[in-house]
Amino acid sequence: MSQKEKLEKINKDIEETENHLRRVEQEEKILQHQLKTLNRKERTHRLCTRGAMLESYLPQPKILTDEQVNLILKTLFNSSSINQIFDKILVENQRKSEEDIE
Repeated sequence: MSQKEKLEKINKDIEETENHLRRVEQEEKILQHQLKTLNRKERTHRLCTRGAMLESYLPQPKILTDEQVNLILKTLFNSSSINQIFDKILVENQRKSEEDIE
């Protein structure tokens, strides 16, 4: 094989590799976009579900303002008994998470 043929082959290999790299980079962009979309949909579902849960406990939720609901939540979440429940739940979730890893 002549030097010219070797050089042409190397250049062709470089071009093919660069093309492959571009395709893989484009595929990565598509996958990143899909991941963002799934995360956003998951968050939206969670917000809607939890918002519905909250409304189920509010008396006449349609007439309460956002500020009033916020005040209710602040008052509830500043309670020491609620903080004890949170601590207990978080410890339990951490324990379960560690068990799942093992």
